[in-house]
Amino acid sequence: MVISMFILLTACSFSQNGMKQQHAAVRKTSTLKLTYAKQFAVDYYEQGYVHIRIGDKQDYVLIPSGKKAQNLGYPAATLIDWEKAKKSMYLAASSGMDLFRQLDGLSSITSCSMTAKEYADPVIQKAITSGNITYAGKYSAPDYEKLLNLSTGLAIESMMITHAPKIAEELTRLKIPVLVEMSSYEATPLGRLEWIKLYGVLLGKEKQADDFFTKEVKKLKHLQNSQLQQRASSDKKPTVAIFYLSSNGYVNVRKPGDYMSKMIEMANGTYALNDLAVPNENALSTININWEDFYRLASDADILIYNGTIDGGITSTEHLLAKNPIFKNFKAVKNKQLWCTNVNMYQESSKIVDVILDLHTIIEGTTKPTVYIKHLT
Repeated sequence: MVISMFILLTACSFSQNGMKQQHAAVRKTSTLKLTYAKQFAVDYYEQGYVHIRIGDKQDYVLIPSGKKAQNLGYPAATLIDWEKAKKSMYLAASSGMDLFRQLDGLSSITSCSMTAKEYADPVIQKAITSGNITYAGKYSAPDYEKLLNLSTGLAIESMMITHAPKIAEELTRLKIPVLVEMSSYEATPLGRLEWIKLYGVLLGKEKQADDFFTKEVKKLKHLQNSQLQQRASSDKKPTVAIFYLSSNGYVNVRKPGDYMSKMIEMANGTYALNDLAVPNENALSTININWEDFYRLASDADILIYNGTIDGGITSTEHLLAKNPIFKNFKAVKNKQLWCTNVNMYQESSKIVDVILDLHTIIEGTTKPTVYIKHLT
């Protein structure tokens, strides 16, 4: 009986990544504290092993340097050679790039799925043009040879990879573990921002990630405290609509309840399209609507913000009127409350709180300079 138990506890097998597993019992010692994020969890185990759960069923185990590969009791877990991953990652989830930069972790990103000109950040542009980060193809068509030559230890993908499952299968076959991040599924802006803690775990920089997140939360709480002093809850809050004009003749808007509409509420405003009916609910944060619905819901909005991250944006009121003269009837256009997001707003995912501060400046009508949203005159 004792011999049988010993064999069971020390039996070896091979993971889907070809790593030899040893099923030795190690105990969980602690859990990463999360306040807002609901789409991932991290548990720490003896001997330095780490278990990561993403969504409802994605399990990953970080294997420390010099330790035997094991799944910690999660048979379907993806095993990641932690040391190899920290040396070479392929980042196909573009929103993560700014979080890595915030943690001084760009040296771990050896390849990415966007070209230098697609990034607005000059630091990231330089990293790509200098060759420190290699453009290795879009998430849907990666250059496998480049990834292998770079000894890629981890591919970080967004949920878009679910539309190209054969890519994930091929990466796995090549023994490149695939981690699919789900920050876009978080219900709150701070939930999205808290994903910096996951990248902190991957880099071994948990304290740096926690310090940054704590600082950002304090900034937001300071804003919220000042709002309570500025305006009573019974006061009517300015309404804000965020949109862009799609090439197929529709107006693309943020869905009610998405993280941008919640950022407007956190900035003491009201999303103008809260009453928009959204059929066929899916994970996308935006929806195309017809002109009639947009005019009905947004023509009386106090503030219009054109989403310039999609098509480059607009440069003036005349530019918008050239797209459609009907905008001259909109209240915000008449009152010169037309704004446009800068192209870097969504790429700088670590600056969510600063975007909320910009929205607060616009909603309150103060003269404080804005960084991520520009006023069009």
